[in-house]
Amino acid sequence: MTTLGNNTFLVRPLPAGALAAVRATGLDAAGQPVERSTAEGGEPLRCCLRDANPGEPLLLFGYAPPLAAGPYREVGPVFAHDADCRGADPAGGYPAPWRGRPQVLRAYDRRGRIHGGRRHDGDDPEAVIAELFADPAVVALHSRNVVYGCFMFTVERAHD
Repeated sequence: MTTLGNNTFLVRPLPAGALAAVRATGLDAAGQPVERSTAEGGEPLRCCLRDANPGEPLLLFGYAPPLAAGPYREVGPVFAHDADCRGADPAGGYPAPWRGRPQVLRAYDRRGRIHGGRRHDGDDPEAVIAELFADPAVVALHSRNVVYGCFMFTVERAHD
């Protein structure tokens, strides 16, 4: 959990339950078979929020990030480890391995509708997160890859 003034947030990797279902069934959010491969190195892993090392066994599959059902819910490609891993930092802060990586933070309201967003260069993502969460209508952010638009992780307001 990260606190910035009155803004407290948690970075959430791909949910463990969603990943367990994909591993168990071999099917993604669209009902398509997952693709198994060996990492070349650098693939962004949504299970532990770091880049893959060469030789790691991976899954590539379609994932629907957490949003209310509606027109803004989408399925896109993500990489994760093929087997259980240690996961992301349990403190829920911004992933240290991805600092300095330009990203887009897309804001969503309670209805699951896009409610603005911002690109950031990765050097001070907490400032952009705080700026977006300053709008009380924003309930969650999705970090997206700048080039491919792929979902990276969710940022939520922390609740006491």
